[in-house]
Amino acid sequence: MAGHSKWKQIKHYKAATDAKRGALFTRLIREITMAAKLGGGDPAGNPRLRTAIDTARSSSMPKDNIERAIKKGTGELEGVDYQEVTYEGYGPGGVALIIETVTDNPTRTVAEIRAKMSRNNGNLGTPNSVAFLFDRAGVITIPAAGRDEDTVMEAALDAGAQDFRREDEEFIVSTDPTDFHLVRSALEAKGLPIAEAELQMLPKSTIAVAGEQAAQLLKLIDLLEELDDVQKVWANFDIDDAALAEL
Repeated sequence: MAGHSKWKQIKHYKAATDAKRGALFTRLIREITMAAKLGGGDPAGNPRLRTAIDTARSSSMPKDNIERAIKKGTGELEGVDYQEVTYEGYGPGGVALIIETVTDNPTRTVAEIRAKMSRNNGNLGTPNSVAFLFDRAGVITIPAAGRDEDTVMEAALDAGAQDFRREDEEFIVSTDPTDFHLVRSALEAKGLPIAEAELQMLPKSTIAVAGEQAAQLLKLIDLLEELDDVQKVWANFDIDDAALAEL
């Protein structure tokens, strides 16, 4: 699961920006709406919707908000017609960026992203210009406290996981994207609590950045994530712990 330890840095950074902006519910609602639109409103038959609902519940989203988002996706309630668009490019230091969006106006969205990129030492690229630098994988996190590592590893591998590792106080399970929901369901069926579960874009290799370049990169990621249409930003940077603490 190359690159996962680098995502620990990104995850903590992203958590801070989400809390600062208070925009998490907006993202979650759009994901629920899009999942319902593409796969129907029944979470039992729509694994993506089930994951989106679980994530929303873990973030204390009210039940009414979840139900409205589902009905807007299925067309039972009038709502915005969203579509998924992914943009790619490079940030400071030549760091590759993948920007996932859910938007009702791609023309507006690409203009906003291009403006942020061009004003902050980045460049918007063409489709597939950086996607080859990443692998898509399912990543499931299980709290390690009070659990035997060998037992959890056996459960993960029996469920069809590709890889298993311990990182600090968490067990990290990686899966093929097509097996992600099956593996998660199998782990839950064995009584293992899921702290986090999502499909991620994991870098095949990373680019080290430090100092002013690192500050510029994190600023650009922050500005991109502040855009209403942006759901997630993936990047292949590596900042060592000491440099990250200084930022």
